[in-house]
Amino acid sequence: MIQKKNRKEDKMEKPEKYLPVGSVVLLEGGEKKLFIAGFCSIPEEESTDTFDYTGYMYPEGFISADEIFLFNHSDIKEVFHIGYADEEEAKFKEALVEAMNEYERSNQEGQ
Repeated sequence: MIQKKNRKEDKMEKPEKYLPVGSVVLLEGGEKKLFIAGFCSIPEEESTDTFDYTGYMYPEGFISADEIFLFNHSDIKEVFHIGYADEEEAKFKEALVEAMNEYERSNQEGQ
């Protein structure tokens, strides 16, 4: 997928859900960029809530467990960089979408 850059501000249009690891984003209401480091995080052991992404501050990276950010795709205001994507990442994303759809279905049935 090719993303169009807004030349004036060097931002990208928001692509589809599940950006690759290494993507750099700014969240709605945020002042500090984050980079995506993982997917489908559950904040507490007994929670059924999930977040689309796990991220760390950019450019600092992991500093401490208190500096881990969980957020959803809908929270992303701007995309500054899209991480590396190849065939392996595309297959992973397909499996991730299937797994999350199944997880959401099973949680809805259990309620």
